[in-house]
Amino acid sequence: MTVSYEKFDLKEVINASGRMTILGVSKVSKAVLAAQQYGGEHFFEMEDLSVKVGAYLADLLKAEDAQVVSSASAGIAQSVAGVIGKGSLFHAYHPYAETITQREIILPKGHNVDYGTPVEVMVQQGGGKVIEAGYANMCTPEHVEMLITEDTAALLYVKSHHTVQKSMLTVEEMVTVARKYGLPVIVDAAAEEDLFGYYAMGADLVIYSGTKAIEGPSAGLVVGKKSAIGWVRLQGKGIGRAMKIGKDNILGFAQAVEDYLANGSESGESMKARLVPFIEAVNQIPALQATVVQDSAGREIYRGSVKVTGTISAKEAIRQLKTQNPAIYTREYQANNGIIEFDVRAVNQTEMTKIVQRLREILGE
Repeated sequence: MTVSYEKFDLKEVINASGRMTILGVSKVSKAVLAAQQYGGEHFFEMEDLSVKVGAYLADLLKAEDAQVVSSASAGIAQSVAGVIGKGSLFHAYHPYAETITQREIILPKGHNVDYGTPVEVMVQQGGGKVIEAGYANMCTPEHVEMLITEDTAALLYVKSHHTVQKSMLTVEEMVTVARKYGLPVIVDAAAEEDLFGYYAMGADLVIYSGTKAIEGPSAGLVVGKKSAIGWVRLQGKGIGRAMKIGKDNILGFAQAVEDYLANGSESGESMKARLVPFIEAVNQIPALQATVVQDSAGREIYRGSVKVTGTISAKEAIRQLKTQNPAIYTREYQANNGIIEFDVRAVNQTEMTKIVQRLREILGE
């Protein structure tokens, strides 16, 4: 029997929440699947494959070097371990040795978020100790600088819609502080669409998810300075062994990066145009008020924002959307304000019609 939802008794899912790990993130293209198949059908010297694919991607991305890892989370843990160990084989074999004291990783307090797991969990997995700079609603370069000590290993900046956006220092400001003290900067840019900017700003290591903006298979990418990437690559002999990525996904991911650079993502104008009939249909339901909104972190992503004003709350509507088959997943971050957001990047017009029909059923229309 071929693979199907029915074979494993699984629900079909309409993904209106965006590129989220809990739903498998993205769909991959036929070209990516073909690259994965080639990888799966052939053998390689794995270290050679890792180094040469990394160099190939680094050339595409105008960086000194790159390393394909199993996920962006693995990229955080291995980058932290790398900047602590700085190429030490002893550290790779003994990553949590008490004799290694330079372990503090400073990040803005508003960046220590839960994206499915807390950022600090991945830092700790890499052997780092989180030091939060500033406050939940503000972090300046001075807040970061006052916490630097002889035990500081690196500065970490999380570029994400999950983080606090207002009154935060910029990546460039973080780099300026780091250069003053001779410290490396790690930028977690997991879902970001810009594969060039953060490295160009001076970050030593920049981490991307392979499955989000790039729409590749399960993978992550760390681009950066050659010495720092070497530190990360060495973690394959240590904590990275438990996070290794297969040959099929390395090659599939490389193809996804090529395709992404050639074709880009869906434009904001296209998203807005596709949202028009959906917004009009939702606004025919008396208890709902729909508008188009831009991503809160300023990315060129537009979504349908639906205000629930009837007797059923937004949280209850969200719960009921998930209960039937197909299960409909939405963005829930504004539910406490009575708002449901619909991300249509992975949703076609037929699925939008199903969403509208389900909303009518839930609200008794």
